[in-house]
Amino acid sequence: MKFFSGFSLRGEENFFKVYFKESSYTVSGFSYGSIKAFEYTLQQLNEGKRIDTLQLFSPAFFQDKSDKFKKIQILGYTKSVTQYLERFISQCFAPYTIKTIEHTQNTKEELESLLHYIWNAEELKFLENKGVRIEVYLGSEDKIINAQAAQNFFLDFATVTYVKNANHFLQTE
Repeated sequence: MKFFSGFSLRGEENFFKVYFKESSYTVSGFSYGSIKAFEYTLQQLNEGKRIDTLQLFSPAFFQDKSDKFKKIQILGYTKSVTQYLERFISQCFAPYTIKTIEHTQNTKEELESLLHYIWNAEELKFLENKGVRIEVYLGSEDKIINAQAAQNFFLDFATVTYVKNANHFLQTE
């Protein structure tokens, strides 16, 4: 299984082990890593390689957000990366206690990329038609994305698991 981490994160796959489909032909990603997992899966299939399952945990889904929202996010990041990331992690764990998480380097360009990413319905349909099982996991208490908007979008292509009382990390406590 190949896993792609979220924005500024490393090692968070431990939060999702209960959902993992352990297979050499499974690709998974969390938040921003969901975008990377999706693009990797498209690339692998275009190269004639086999992928059976694509698992998207709390995929970065901001196509329902206004340009103003996105500009405010970029401005906050530019003003203070440290404060922005502290608030981001706090929101990821809300409404529950923040847990220890590893961080990696990140850039303004990566943040811009995830905020402006548009999930392509035709490409998702392509994966589905190629036999890739797409699984999307969303938390009802997610403070990062609009889980209901993401659910409405992905239902046409994926099995969507909506975890009651779960945050962005799909934690319920």
